[in-house]
Amino acid sequence: MERYSIIKKPLRTEKSVADSNFRNTYHFEVDLRANKIQIKEAVEKHFNVKVEDVKTLVRKGKTRRVKFKLGRTKDWKKAVVKLKEGGTIDLGY
Repeated sequence: MERYSIIKKPLRTEKSVADSNFRNTYHFEVDLRANKIQIKEAVEKHFNVKVEDVKTLVRKGKTRRVKFKLGRTKDWKKAVVKLKEGGTIDLGY
């Protein structure tokens, strides 16, 4: 799996922005098949930083209703990446 297909997008929420400012951690939506080692290598090569720790969690899709039919949103994987001291990523927020 290539590093460009592992990281889908950075997550911009109130919690992720606060974590990036105070805890030096960044939140990303990643491919469901990617493991922690692949995520770590992809972030290190893509952003040219050193990663200290990676935590992952799978968010289950929700059931949604459109008029009279029930559907379901897709499951997705979230990665919380902690950088080593002095490392930062400029994501534009």
